[in-house]
Amino acid sequence: MERYLIAGLGNIGLKYRNTRHNIGFMTIDELSETYAIRVKKNLGQAHVGEGFINNIPVVLAKPRTYMNLSGQSIRALMDWYKTDFTRLIVVYDDMDIPVGELRIRYKGSGGSHNGMKSILNHLGTDQFIRIRVGIGRSIETDAVDYVLGRFPKTEKQIVENTLQDVIKAIVCIMTEGIDIAMNRYNIKKDKGDM
Repeated sequence: MERYLIAGLGNIGLKYRNTRHNIGFMTIDELSETYAIRVKKNLGQAHVGEGFINNIPVVLAKPRTYMNLSGQSIRALMDWYKTDFTRLIVVYDDMDIPVGELRIRYKGSGGSHNGMKSILNHLGTDQFIRIRVGIGRSIETDAVDYVLGRFPKTEKQIVENTLQDVIKAIVCIMTEGIDIAMNRYNIKKDKGDM
């Protein structure tokens, strides 16, 4: 069975840990813990871990290039593992989506996200799966300061629930297909659902 490469985007270093921009890293950490896949090996400018999710072989990856150069790392991993584009899943933050919501899609632009722009540039295709995780937006705070800030305590439970939804969505993509995953997880949530 062909393996999936699941990459979460973020910035390396303690000062970026658990920031909004690192929701991709947080997803990989959650997958690592849930499925006992150690993400410790250095390969292709990334920390990677190899294992299985529901008997499907996977590589979990956290690029070490900083967000804006994520494409270098993903390209190197794709080449090393000889991964087909249809088996790449990229998880990253999106300010245009409310906190607690996901958007799964197959193909499309990177929008204003520099990490995704880098990946599209290095891969030369947009034909891969991406999961955008909502982090919301602030009208009072500069966009850079906002994404590099941490989630407030009032959103902690929402973020934890969202990470569980991301994991379920990834499993659904691999076992039931992206169309079912999109139908199941691309839903707008009422405030009462969170």
